Amino acid sequence: MEDQRTWLQQLPTDVRDRARSLLEALDQLGCDDPDGWARSEIEEDIPQLARYRLLRTLWPQMIDDWRNGITNIPAARRALEAGAGQQDLTQLARAVAYETVFAMLCHLADDDHRIGQLPSWALIEVSSAGESTGRCLDGLHEDLLTLDPSGREGQDLWS
Repeated sequence: MEDQRTWLQQLPTDVRDRARSLLEALDQLGCDDPDGWARSEIEEDIPQLARYRLLRTLWPQMIDDWRNGITNIPAARRALEAGAGQQDLTQLARAVAYETVFAMLCHLADDDHRIGQLPSWALIEVSSAGESTGRCLDGLHEDLLTLDPSGREGQDLWS
């Protein structure tokens, strides 16, 4: 906390106000390290608030949601009827979901320049007014495990 106050005090007033706004938003989103994310955004001009906002939703909505049951999937029902354990099937579904999310995030970061004149893509940060800030959300796959809400960085997916 002391380091945070020192770091903030050293910033110009307008940047300090922006940093405080970032810290407040990250804190409200439940970030475990708002200082680290905000400081990175200020010092490295990485859209960390936008990155965090996107990444924090992936675990509960796309990975952990499989804990709510898989019985609506006919193949899973058949596997359960054949004697498979529900916990094992749920863990399998979560692991597949994690691998799919991770692969998609890697795909978004694809920088294959061999494609020549073909179009590519980018995930771009936009302001609250919907206007592009010109900053790309890159390397999202690098932080996916760190945002596991359990704090176990996905360890329970492969145990």
